[in-house]
Amino acid sequence: MRLTFPFLVSFLVAAGLTGCSALPGQGPSASSVVDDSSARPSDQHDGYLVTELDPRVSSILATKGDPSFRSRFGDYRPAPAPVIGVGDAVSVTIWEAAAGGLFSTPISATGSPGSHTAVIPEQIVARDGSITVPYAGRIKVAGLAPPAIENKIVSALNGKAIEPQALVTVSRNLSNTATVTGEVANGARVPLSPRGDRVLEVIATAGGIRAPVHETFVKISRDGHTASVPMQVLLDHPEENVFVRPGDTLTLVRDPQTFTAFGATGRNSVVTFDARGITLEEAVAKAGGLLDYQSDATGVFLLRSEPAAIARKLDPNFPIEVGQTMVPVVYRINLKDPNTFFLARKFAVQNKDMIYVANAPLTDVQKFLGLVQTVATPVATAKALSN
Repeated sequence: MRLTFPFLVSFLVAAGLTGCSALPGQGPSASSVVDDSSARPSDQHDGYLVTELDPRVSSILATKGDPSFRSRFGDYRPAPAPVIGVGDAVSVTIWEAAAGGLFSTPISATGSPGSHTAVIPEQIVARDGSITVPYAGRIKVAGLAPPAIENKIVSALNGKAIEPQALVTVSRNLSNTATVTGEVANGARVPLSPRGDRVLEVIATAGGIRAPVHETFVKISRDGHTASVPMQVLLDHPEENVFVRPGDTLTLVRDPQTFTAFGATGRNSVVTFDARGITLEEAVAKAGGLLDYQSDATGVFLLRSEPAAIARKLDPNFPIEVGQTMVPVVYRINLKDPNTFFLARKFAVQNKDMIYVANAPLTDVQKFLGLVQTVATPVATAKALSN
């Protein structure tokens, strides 16, 4: 049978329309992403949860909240008055009211009245929380402020010394310090003042930050709990500049925030953004927007891993294994609906998110027709020459 040119073209078109999935492309179609057979967990893959970005989903994500020192630690008071702890260095000075007492020096031959005071050399508070005072014995000082310790020493010396008075001086108070490390000019133990010091004040005492503000996070570890907040948030929201408490560890971390854009966008690349974050509509704009003649405006997807608690709210029927803490989630965004633009302005993009824009269904047809034209043109030219 002799194949005519119209028959050949018709055959190629029919074959191509039934097998467009074999054509080259930038990624799966929108229908492939939301296909239940791909999304549901199986023996071959873990699966992922697919959900539409709508007001219900937006309200669920709003419950996650932004990282906050105020909400994490809950105690906004200044640090308590400094007390002495194990490892601190203290010195004690004792006065007596008259000469001839335990701590007095005798009158010299030159007629000097002598001294009514004695300075006890600096001592390190021992592991049992005590120091030694002559004639008073071991004095428990850990957990006490200097005035309380002075009263204990005077009480122990009453009846032994002549109307004693005591002065306790802290020369090195390690227990009333915070540790600052990471991206700071001078990492160190920073002593806290009795009036109380806030986060930015402690960072300034350590020499300030070395990394750019928009890439820096401040992490506070306190009593087994840790919270991390962008440096820019502390500068923009004074209520986040909480008081530092003794024993806190402040770590400044340089962590450039990025998301990946690929598919039918104007810019397929890793895109950076400020540490304080951006919204979905800003992220799409940073990625160059959607390609006018190629993208599927109903097939915009954001991919990330969400906590299992959030995933259960998004879809109570999605199977989550016992002990699984994070669940892959695909958010579908329909940018043909004008209402979605307002939801996108509320949707916060997170570090390492992926934004994928699928090709429009007609794009595959156009690709195939271009392929047909490439194949058919030489055939038509040969036919014309033969005639």
